[in-house]
Amino acid sequence: MKDKETTKIKEIIALKVRQWLVEWNEVSWDPVERRTEPQHWFYQFSIPASYLKALSGIYPRSTKERSRGAEDLGIQRRHEPERSEEIARFVRYGYPWSELSEAKRKSSDNADLRKPGWLPTAIVVNLRQANDVWLNKRVESSDLIHVEDQPNGLARITLPKGFTGSEWKFKTIPPIEIIDGQHRLWAFEEEDLQGDFELPVVAFVGLDRSWQAYLFYIINIKPKKINASLAFDLYPLLRTEDWLTKFEGHIIYRETRAQELVDLLWSHKSSPWYKRINMLGEPGFKGLMVSQSAWIRSLLATYIKSWEGPGVRVGGLFGSPVGRQELTLPWSRLEQAAFLIVVGQCFRDAISESRAQWAKEIRRVRSGIFLEGNDDLAFYGPHTLINQDQGIRAFLYASNDLFYVKADALSLGSWGGRDDPKGKEEERVSKAIESLRKQTKIMGFLRNLSSALANFDWRASSDPGLTNDEALLKAAFRGSGGYKELRRYLLRHLSGERNGVSDAAKVVLKILGY
Repeated sequence: MKDKETTKIKEIIALKVRQWLVEWNEVSWDPVERRTEPQHWFYQFSIPASYLKALSGIYPRSTKERSRGAEDLGIQRRHEPERSEEIARFVRYGYPWSELSEAKRKSSDNADLRKPGWLPTAIVVNLRQANDVWLNKRVESSDLIHVEDQPNGLARITLPKGFTGSEWKFKTIPPIEIIDGQHRLWAFEEEDLQGDFELPVVAFVGLDRSWQAYLFYIINIKPKKINASLAFDLYPLLRTEDWLTKFEGHIIYRETRAQELVDLLWSHKSSPWYKRINMLGEPGFKGLMVSQSAWIRSLLATYIKSWEGPGVRVGGLFGSPVGRQELTLPWSRLEQAAFLIVVGQCFRDAISESRAQWAKEIRRVRSGIFLEGNDDLAFYGPHTLINQDQGIRAFLYASNDLFYVKADALSLGSWGGRDDPKGKEEERVSKAIESLRKQTKIMGFLRNLSSALANFDWRASSDPGLTNDEALLKAAFRGSGGYKELRRYLLRHLSGERNGVSDAAKVVLKILGY
């Protein structure tokens, strides 16, 4: 939208709103956990929509498909184009004109339905300060927005020195972070919207990340009972907040995400577990299919977990902050499923190509075992741990743990966060798989990891070819205590490999104290 810019705004007069109760002094402030004590006030003002877009790094449609810069990932909620387009129609035509079809809008019979499309609800933002760091970057001093308190509850907000209006570009990272209202800004992409349109803004100054997540939660999720799955995608930082993990609702979000991932692993044709998960827990499949509930429990214990023990040790790749920057990977649900599918594909292929003695032994007995086509008994058979609850848990542990500690080296944050909400889910997962397979560093490490995993003896205690000593060792992996024992045993095996995964396995062993 083109606002009138004959006179560029350099200063904005704002209201200073004080909100602080004595009881709030008892809140636990902790800079290490990104909960630094905030200012005891915020500011309210209005600003042209085009200016706010420029100052917050919300780009026009022509560039929206590119990566908008890692500086914004994990901060703003995922863009849903349909929602922005709906808001744009409302701004132009008001309600109910905005919901009419194009043909009905052209009809003179409906002319009286046109109304103003007011947006009186405030955009909630954070004004970055000179010391605020994001991905080792700070706002350039010339790009900072300065706030100076004035008498009578007012404040003067000075925009960046070289600010030129809607076409202005920041140098490193934008001086404004959008906490809530991103879709309203995206709605102002159409260049032919004419006139004045300012947006009301509530601005916090130097607000720490945990409080930004908290604000987003109480604005968008708590009062609206938003779909449990979307909570994981809309604001990735919410996945890591310990105050949320204490409530049943957040656990339900994680369980919902785990169930959806299992469903995609079962339904996507590229998945090595396509139609091979016992989704209904039906009897008669023991030893041939792991149940959906077992998969969900394993994902909650690995990829989707946030905490382990009294503090963060090795977190979940989909639910914990990773790397030196302690950021949450901005992968959508379908991208998470694509990652699991690719990891599973590489593992299955490595097993299929393996000529390790354990694999040869397990393939010898096929009588009475009914598998499809040339399915490999070492991967799909009844006597392999890979096709049992304990084995699935160990595989998910190993892949999650090693990728978690290698997140920076493999640049995991550079992939994902680009899932287009348009199109069928299966096609979107397929595109994500194709995209992931082009990530050379990730795939190189994954192939090495899969090769190392294939060298491990995955025979279950039920395998008739085991010696007494081997059977006794495998029996230790059964039961609830077997998860930890198998994880430890597998990590020790990986630490002895020589194909690039041993260092990562040793790091995990040290972190876990094994």
